[in-house]
Amino acid sequence: MTALLAALLVAAVVTTGLAVGLLWAWAVAVLPALRTAGDTLFVEFTQRVNVAILNPRFLLCFVGALVLDLAATVLAALDGRGAVLLPAALALAGYAATVGITRAVNIPLNNRMDAAREPGPARAMFETRWTRWNAVRTLTGVLSLACLGWALAAL
Repeated sequence: MTALLAALLVAAVVTTGLAVGLLWAWAVAVLPALRTAGDTLFVEFTQRVNVAILNPRFLLCFVGALVLDLAATVLAALDGRGAVLLPAALALAGYAATVGITRAVNIPLNNRMDAAREPGPARAMFETRWTRWNAVRTLTGVLSLACLGWALAAL
């Protein structure tokens, strides 16, 4: 079971890292670059990304990370690996928070942005709140990734 648990944790690190890396890139590069863009460019770019991101590669990593975190946590519990169970469970909780924030805040804002007709009001409704919650979900994702590293080290 150790080999299976190790494989699950490594896969969870990779998928979580890819998903959280995307959120990090938005926080440190994309959003700061868009801050100085005009309203029309901001809205058009955001709408295009909302369409482009819904692809199997992204969804495999974003959803797969949650499934792999859960599987690793369950396997650690069934195998009686308490030293792995705590960080795996914390990783699961952190990544579940990342997904929950995405579903509760970012996706509804994306949907409202997609329906926008006027760039100025659309941007005003979207930018500050989306940016703030992206920072929060990035932090929960990074903490999840750190806990997965801890779990691997404890194995």
